Amino acid sequence: MKNQVQLITYVDRLGGRRDGADLARLKALLCDPASPLGGVFGGVHLLPFFHAIDGADAGFDPIDHTQVDPRLGDWRDIKALTDGLDVMADVIVNHMSSESPQFLDYAERGEASAYAGLFLTLDAVFPNGATERDLLTVYRPRPGLPLTCATLKSGERRILWTTFTAAQIDIAVRHPQGRAYLAGILRTFAAHGIRMVRLDAVGYAIKKAGASCFMMPETFDFIAEFAQEARALGIEVLVEIHAYYQRQIEIARQVDWVYDFALPPLVLHAFNFHTAAALKRWIAVRPTNALTVLDTHDGIGIIDIGADASDRAAHPGLVPPEELDALVERIHVASGGESRKATGAAASNLDLYQVNCTFFDAMGRDETAYLLARAIQFFLPGVPQVYYVGLLAGGNDMDLLAQTQVGRDINRHFYGEDEIARDCERPVVRRLIELIRLRNRHPAFGGDFHVEPSGTDELHLRWQQASEWAALHINFRDLAHALSYSGEGGSREIFAFS
Repeated sequence: MKNQVQLITYVDRLGGRRDGADLARLKALLCDPASPLGGVFGGVHLLPFFHAIDGADAGFDPIDHTQVDPRLGDWRDIKALTDGLDVMADVIVNHMSSESPQFLDYAERGEASAYAGLFLTLDAVFPNGATERDLLTVYRPRPGLPLTCATLKSGERRILWTTFTAAQIDIAVRHPQGRAYLAGILRTFAAHGIRMVRLDAVGYAIKKAGASCFMMPETFDFIAEFAQEARALGIEVLVEIHAYYQRQIEIARQVDWVYDFALPPLVLHAFNFHTAAALKRWIAVRPTNALTVLDTHDGIGIIDIGADASDRAAHPGLVPPEELDALVERIHVASGGESRKATGAAASNLDLYQVNCTFFDAMGRDETAYLLARAIQFFLPGVPQVYYVGLLAGGNDMDLLAQTQVGRDINRHFYGEDEIARDCERPVVRRLIELIRLRNRHPAFGGDFHVEPSGTDELHLRWQQASEWAALHINFRDLAHALSYSGEGGSREIFAFS
């Protein structure tokens, strides 16, 4: 994976119009030297572009995982994009749409279907029946049980695993049909130039009677086997897991790449509580084979810095529980109450461990603090990813939230081409692009990283490679800061983001 900042975006929400040319427009936006974003990013993570992009979960419930939604373009457009950029795509490992041809055939023909083994039933995991204790042991990211009762055309009723929604039917990934289905996705990706994949919801892919059914040893075995298959096709693998921070460290030792999901709430904590103590503790132990993020298409994770739910006393979080609760409340206040309307029981498709809000609004639209947060992200070891709404310092889309009643849509705005052009002229966006270019081009970021001594309310970071260096100093109490770096003829400095 190239050590440069990547963009994360939906194809149709960044200048798209769904007329079959969205992928071509995105390529022009990111690769044309005349574009305000031309040449800014080293890679792009395309959020689900498969048929169909507008299902129950914004493309994360594919009807056909091997077909590009024709409203965006086709596989030739994907291949053309890979000629200029590293491209990452999602392999939605855990489930597929209830509207998929495979599931419709199963619903029509039952056990006579060629796909009867593709979908995971309750009996397949609990052949001797499940007790109440068994079901309560299953880890849940959302309220309720991960099960849906389906009536087939024959009248037969089956209880199916549906980890997320009833429209997303879990795959039996260990069954030969499940293996063949996932292998076909990888081959299609490789044939069209995709060299990185993110395993979406892979933590839930393996189910085992009497266990949590989340990130078990058997899950790691599955990830290792899948990654080996991907590597044979020249594809790197990123694992997406929201979990207790110590668990994330353990996971990182066993996979190629993980997300640093603890970073966003810790950065918010540092600015809100005027202390770098928790952030420094994390920097000292965090995995470096990480993609650093402040925002994604999902919400801001809370579980990632909280105590382990299985034993809070023995396994405390990176911040005390009262400060974590206060942080959530401060995000709601900073966003003018908008995030409260999109989080938890206030909106459908909810996740118990996330606050739905743009990162810019979570920081109260303070441009100086926002740019300093991005500087921290870019200075930490790993490969930075910037979400398209965050790139444009976007605010909460309350109209889209009101329209869909899906909490995460508050941070999934549809940008027109004119809106992108206007936002790229805003000082905060111009300066963010300047930071991205510095991170991509300066040789110091290929050298050694150090956290220098400083007070508890300060953070001093430095990169050094031979005579090349870059340094970031921040005081969280008064936002005094300095970003400096070596340059031709001496050092250069960037001061006063405001």
